[in-house]
Amino acid sequence: MEQIASEGSVLKSLLDIKDYRLQFAGHETFTLRYGWLKKVFDAVLKAKESRVADPSTIFTDSRSIADFGVGKNMVQSMRHWAISTAIIDDSTLSATPLGRIMFAPRGDPYLEHPGSLWLLHWHLAALPGRATTWHWAFNEFNEPTFDRDLLVSRLMTRIDLLREAGRMKESRLKETTVRRDVECFVRTYLTKSSTGKGLHEENLESPLSELALIQPMGVGGGFQFRRGPKPTLPNEVFLYGLVRFWAELYKTRREFSVESLTHEPGSPGRVFLLDEESVAERLAEMSDLTSGAVHWDESTGLRQVYVNDPSAIEPLDHIRKLYEATLHARAA
Repeated sequence: MEQIASEGSVLKSLLDIKDYRLQFAGHETFTLRYGWLKKVFDAVLKAKESRVADPSTIFTDSRSIADFGVGKNMVQSMRHWAISTAIIDDSTLSATPLGRIMFAPRGDPYLEHPGSLWLLHWHLAALPGRATTWHWAFNEFNEPTFDRDLLVSRLMTRIDLLREAGRMKESRLKETTVRRDVECFVRTYLTKSSTGKGLHEENLESPLSELALIQPMGVGGGFQFRRGPKPTLPNEVFLYGLVRFWAELYKTRREFSVESLTHEPGSPGRVFLLDEESVAERLAEMSDLTSGAVHWDESTGLRQVYVNDPSAIEPLDHIRKLYEATLHARAA
């Protein structure tokens, strides 16, 4: 994809960009669950090793579905989440570079490292796509507190504006579909203790609840986004988000202000719910992490980061090193 934003411009919304396909379904109302991504990754690798002609049969063949050990709808949900989190490729249904690193034996196949959860969250929320509600909630919805009805109402208003602009004029999207999507979004980030007693199977806790990005506000069904420092967010994952933001939206730019990296849609600050000072602290550590390829400067009074040598930054190498360092620490 070519650079989306021109030099000096500021993006207000990514939903208006026609390159991004918007989607409000696919999860079959099931949130992501522990073990699902590894099962899909293993099935995809097995299909490749067996030279399966049509990889899509992994998710449709009755024998393959039986291997997953769940129902047909749940298998489709597993496929949805594996694609949405960039573990497998949508077009080829093969493992992505991120998937091969994360689910390698020396990676984090059981999602024990918090950095893995932040990576999965990044791919759900950073750009519009298969998880459009996730992107909209973290990048366009600006209320610090909310309930499900408010999310549905604001999102439907946004969809109506997109239709008026011709963005979704052929879509037959109904409010009931959006409401189910919003419900799945909220449950993705809530812990068991915050969802009440008498949990049904469909309400089992999602691994992303460990990020504590959304918290309930006592009685009444209200919630709040937890913006601020994120101690469990590794600098390597912050760098991953920074480089992805730059490469996807501003490929020819070489400097970014703290404000843009905190507030612009698709930025690390928006996606990871970081406040301005937390973003500045992270940026100040990027020079050492990248051996100077990313340089932090506040000498002129303008707090900015410069991308001196984009070709010298391979964010996946930093993710691989993060996992290796964790393995060494455990072995020590």
